[in-house]
Amino acid sequence: MVHGNPILAGNPIGKRFITAGEIMLRLTPPNYEKIRMCTSFEASYGGSEANIALALANLGVDSTFFSVVPENSLGKSAIRMLRSNDVHCTPIILSTPEQTPTHRLGTYYLETGYGIRPSKVIYDRKHSAMSEFDYSSVDLRALLQDFDWLHMSGITPALSPSCAELTMNMLKIAKELGLTVSFDGNFRSTLWTWNEARDFCTRCLPYVDILLGIEPYHLYKDPECPEKGDWKDGVPLQPSYEQQDEIFGHFIEQYPNLRCIARHVRYAHSGSENSLKAFMYYEGHTFESKLFTFTILDRVGGGDAFASGLIYAMIHDYKPMDMINFAVASSVIKHTIHGDANITDDVDSIRNLMNMNYDIRR
Repeated sequence: MVHGNPILAGNPIGKRFITAGEIMLRLTPPNYEKIRMCTSFEASYGGSEANIALALANLGVDSTFFSVVPENSLGKSAIRMLRSNDVHCTPIILSTPEQTPTHRLGTYYLETGYGIRPSKVIYDRKHSAMSEFDYSSVDLRALLQDFDWLHMSGITPALSPSCAELTMNMLKIAKELGLTVSFDGNFRSTLWTWNEARDFCTRCLPYVDILLGIEPYHLYKDPECPEKGDWKDGVPLQPSYEQQDEIFGHFIEQYPNLRCIARHVRYAHSGSENSLKAFMYYEGHTFESKLFTFTILDRVGGGDAFASGLIYAMIHDYKPMDMINFAVASSVIKHTIHGDANITDDVDSIRNLMNMNYDIRR
C-alpha cells in the first residue's frame, strides 16, 4: 500500500519539497507564567525547518523532513507529531547511543511575553543527536534526487562542523540535480558569532535561488577590499522602499543566481501587539506588501510561517504582489496559533487575511 498525504488528493501541482534540520522539544509555562514561578510545562515540538515542512504539508504540499533524533520516546514522539501533520518522515534517522553518544533531543524553554514584557527563550540543545551524527554515511544524492525544492537554514550549520558540512553538501548536490533551493540565514547568537554566521552563509549564496532575509551575509562594497564596508551598514531595521530596493540591487549584482529575495519587517508596539510587512525582489522589481497589525498569541515561528507562505505561493505561481502578501498573511495568522508552526490547513483563510477580510466564515 502506498502511503501519502490525504490532503494532496487531486492536487495538480505535484511539486515535492524537502528540508533538513533539527527538531526540538519545546517546554512552555502555561498562562504566560514566568519560568522561575511555574510548576508545569506544556510540551510540544518545533524547529525552523520542521515548522516549514509542517506548514506546507498542512496546505497540501508534498513535504518531507530529514533529521536525526535519538531512538527513544522523545525522538519517536517528535516524529509522530510530524506524521500527524502529514509530513513524510521516512528519511529521518533514529540514532543509537553508539552513533550519537549523548543520545538526546535538543530542548528549548519558551517564556511567552505579555503586554510590555517580551518573550524569552532558553536553549538546551548542546550535544543533540542532530549535532553529533556523522553524515558521511548518508547518500545525499539519493536522498534529494526525487525532489523539486530544497529548503535549508543558517541554524543547522551552526550546530556542529558535521552539520555545516551537511548543509553545504546538500546545497551543492541540490543545485547539481536542478532543485529549486531556498535558504534562510536565521542567525542564532547562542550557537555562533555574527562573523562566523556571515562567513558561512555568504558561502552558501552561489547555490541559492530563493533567499529569505538579508542577514547574516557579507555584501561588501568591494569584495576585494572588505575594509570599505558592507552595503547594508547603516540601513535601519525598518528600511524605506528606496533603501530596501538598493540593497536588493546590490545582492543581485553580486549574486545573479538569486531569483527572489524576500524579507519581512517587524514593528513591535509591545510584547503583545506587532505590525508586519515585507519586501520582495522578483523578476527585476521590488514589491512592498500591505502592513498588518495584530495581537500576538504566540510569536515563535513567525519567520518560518513567512517562508512557508512564500514557498507555497511560488510553487502555485501566484502573481508577485499576491506572493508577498500571502507570505506576510501566513506569518500573521501563525501569531494567533499556539506552538511553533502554522497549522492552518485551508488556503482560503490565509487568502482572506491577505485581502484583509476578517468576517466570520460560515
